[in-house]
Amino acid sequence: MKSRDTLIRLRRFQVDEKRRRVTQIEMMMADFNRMATELDREVAMEESRAGITDVGHFAYPTYARAAATRRDNMRQSAQALEGQLAEAKAELGEAFEELKKVEILDDRERSAERAAENARDQAAMDGIGLNRARA
Repeated sequence: MKSRDTLIRLRRFQVDEKRRRVTQIEMMMADFNRMATELDREVAMEESRAGITDVGHFAYPTYARAAATRRDNMRQSAQALEGQLAEAKAELGEAFEELKKVEILDDRERSAERAAENARDQAAMDGIGLNRARA
């Protein structure tokens, strides 16, 4: 009984850990995308301030070029995290399935124990009834 409870706690901990990892990756991706959007705005503002939107132009603003490079790096980082996110979600699904298996097994065992206890109680009550009927 105690080892079963320990196993359930362990599986729940593993599911919670996997869930935290998925959330962490999703938050990182959201941060990268938010920063990329801010850099998009900064590039657009710098281009409009300089009046030059052609990246190949010799007078293209240096800050806009640097911000565009950082923006592209942010987007690449977010895309790289997509693979990790898919893997983390798969691990979460597996951990959840393992938890469910253990919980179902525990529920079945507890049901069997309750049925056996009910049968013992019923037998004891039947014995009391027989003794009263004899008396």
